[in-house]
Amino acid sequence: MTDTDVTHDDAEVRSGGFISPVAMEDDPAELFAGDTGTLDADVRRVLVRLLQRRFLLADRHTAQWRTLLENQQVVESRLHDLFVHLVVDHDRGIAYKRQVRSAELDVPVLLRDEPYTRAETLVLVHLRTVFQRERGAGETSARVDVEELEATALTYFDPDDTNVAAHQREIRTAVARLAKDGVIEEESEGRYRVTSLVEVVLSTERLTELRAWLQARHDGEGAEEADASADQVAGADDEDDDGDDADDDEETAP
Repeated sequence: MTDTDVTHDDAEVRSGGFISPVAMEDDPAELFAGDTGTLDADVRRVLVRLLQRRFLLADRHTAQWRTLLENQQVVESRLHDLFVHLVVDHDRGIAYKRQVRSAELDVPVLLRDEPYTRAETLVLVHLRTVFQRERGAGETSARVDVEELEATALTYFDPDDTNVAAHQREIRTAVARLAKDGVIEEESEGRYRVTSLVEVVLSTERLTELRAWLQARHDGEGAEEADASADQVAGADDEDDDGDDADDDEETAP
């Protein structure tokens, strides 16, 4: 074989479908010293947000929602590695996580159930009731005033308790938390639109159970049993044990 033959063969190898080595300077840059991760920065941020926060909302976090949909399979796979389900509700534009639970498999629990407070539960029941009523009447949206929420919730507190101001603060705090979660959105001062997220947070079955609990308390019968029932059905969605409590940042598409 001549030198000319060797040169010709080498050219064929280089053009025959083999992947040429990539120079070190052309490798993807590390995001931080010692980084061995393979996901792009935007995908990692979506993954972290899903673990930190209860929900990812399409209308609030447009850019991250788009990133999630474009990379749903890999994000879902990473969560599965942690025994966590990813739920993406395309119709409502909501994504959230669920702890994997299995009787056949020893599953370490990463997420915990964080129950709503009594005030939050009372406000949720009213929001879900209003949402269900307005949708049943053919309305496309449901709205409530904070005074309406406050007045309704106060009827379920002990009438002999004269510390009304403390209960009002509890209810206002509950409203603020539910607004932060995206269950309601403030359109003007004290005026809120109820979002479809309320259907995810409080299913029809839970709503029925909570109404029974409230009725039992109102009738003064079986209060202890009713309180126990409320603890069981008023749990919030799974939350990361070390979840970030920072306020959500508004995001828009770039």
